[in-house]
Amino acid sequence: DQFFDDMYRLTRFRTEPNLCETLVKKSRETMAWMQKHGIRFMPMYGRQAFKVEGRFKFWGGLTLESWGGGPGLVDSETELAQKAGIEIHYGSRAVSLITDGQRVTGLNVRKGGQTEEVRSRSVVLASGGFESSTEWRTRYLGPGWEMAKVRGTSFNTGDGIRMALDIGASTCGNWSGCHAVGWDYNAPEFGDLFVGDGFQKHSYPFGIMVNAQGRRFVDEGADFRNYTYAKYGRVVLEQPDQFAWQVFDQKVIHLLRDEYRIRRVSKVTASNLDELADKMEGVDKQGFLDEINLYNAAVNARLKFNPNVRDGRCT
Repeated sequence: DQFFDDMYRLTRFRTEPNLCETLVKKSRETMAWMQKHGIRFMPMYGRQAFKVEGRFKFWGGLTLESWGGGPGLVDSETELAQKAGIEIHYGSRAVSLITDGQRVTGLNVRKGGQTEEVRSRSVVLASGGFESSTEWRTRYLGPGWEMAKVRGTSFNTGDGIRMALDIGASTCGNWSGCHAVGWDYNAPEFGDLFVGDGFQKHSYPFGIMVNAQGRRFVDEGADFRNYTYAKYGRVVLEQPDQFAWQVFDQKVIHLLRDEYRIRRVSKVTASNLDELADKMEGVDKQGFLDEINLYNAAVNARLKFNPNVRDGRCT
């Protein structure tokens, strides 16, 4: 019931009922099926739980992840596919679907400068979205999105969607919406396989985010990170000059996710707020200092801080 409630609440009741029911009712048995076929899972201690008074408490609806995270899942599934005799053709781009007028019977593939037909009893389009296409992002998400960084592959340019539309597929869903997260300002235009998801900025509930004017523009602690991170990237993009700084104090350093500690991310440190404001490039110093004072004055210090719950401290 909580899963259903979360889906409807977070989508403002726009979720497709049948798909939502399948997700909620089949997710556990799907994980059991995956485990049966060799996919290993482990508790998400590092990302979805904090130790308080000697005990871990999981929060935000997530408790398990595949062994090795996303890359580990891909490695495991690739190994299983190869053992099952499934051929994987790299460097091959599907360009169009083949039909007999009534059903899809295959697809045309571009490989090594040549186009060849691949006939099949069925075709599954699992090619991702159009996030890697500057043109499509701007067309459907709006002005400003041509400047957004892409945290994943550069190959998700909407080909699968286009191929389906070309043969008359109907459209549905929220074309002007997307999963948009906070990402390092100096990250490359597309995902870096060496860094992986290390450019993401997901520990904002333990600090504040300010824009170029030095002002906060979201409630960082409105809900658990799982329920807000995918929409706050859009809000950052709407700020002056399309950037924001995340600010943390020493008390929460141990709570920050591992990606904040890697060498390639953008960060500055200072011993006091005045010094920090001077180092925050592009931010109005006085605006930031005023905002910090207002924020600190509003915190309910009478309540005990607990990172595992919405503790009511108004942070």
